[in-house]
Amino acid sequence: MGALPVLSASLLRSTLVDLAVLAAHLALYPTGIAQERPLPAPPADGAPARLPTEGRARPPVLLLHGFADNRSVFVLLRRSLLRHGWCHVEALNHSLLTCDLRRAAELLGRHVEELCARTGHGRVDVVGHSLGGLIARYYVQRHGGDARIRTLVTLGTPHAGTRVAPLLSAHPLVRQMRPDSAVLAELARPAPHCRTRFVAFWSEADQVMVPATAARLDHPDLRAVNVRIAGVGHLALPVNAAVAAGVRSALAAPEAAISGQGALSVA
Repeated sequence: MGALPVLSASLLRSTLVDLAVLAAHLALYPTGIAQERPLPAPPADGAPARLPTEGRARPPVLLLHGFADNRSVFVLLRRSLLRHGWCHVEALNHSLLTCDLRRAAELLGRHVEELCARTGHGRVDVVGHSLGGLIARYYVQRHGGDARIRTLVTLGTPHAGTRVAPLLSAHPLVRQMRPDSAVLAELARPAPHCRTRFVAFWSEADQVMVPATAARLDHPDLRAVNVRIAGVGHLALPVNAAVAAGVRSALAAPEAAISGQGALSVA
């Protein structure tokens, strides 16, 4: 009984922070409606490339937002990555008219191919918030995206499906994030020899994931580490300083650092 008031206080704090984040994000939302203008491709005439190339810099990072959102949610995370040595960070908007996760994964694949061609890198890293992480995971497992995505970091992504807000199930994308969806059944299938490594951040204070552990990635064929974040709500995950530090650590880790199922904790 003694733990209940502490838990309630923690949930209350995370809810208030989420509301503050929502208010700030609504103010920023218009700045992220337009698709980001990509940097130019390296010159084809043999002149020095203007962007980092394979072996000399970290892979490019692609940020993918969640349901009914846009790239403005990643303003702070992008700034954190650039400040700590990442040279190429882009954010991709998927259309508000998107009604099929599978189609969104196909479009993501085209963008990843274009990004690789433009930067000279063979592989990229992806950070996906909520639905964005599930789109990227579908691309990796079902469209051969493991050849292109080195590390996929997910923030509050419903890997096991979420039961939140049943009334929203009128939207096809929301139905595809339900535990009994055909999309999640496809992702539960065997995925032998998958080359992508996964880092899934989840929080017990995430009230959009029902249950909260739905944001864990537990698949016997995937190299996945689950990172528990204390007291951070769903909307705050992309802007939280501890999460940003965890994302940087995950992206900077050598290939061998994520070799199998595991669990970490970030305060």
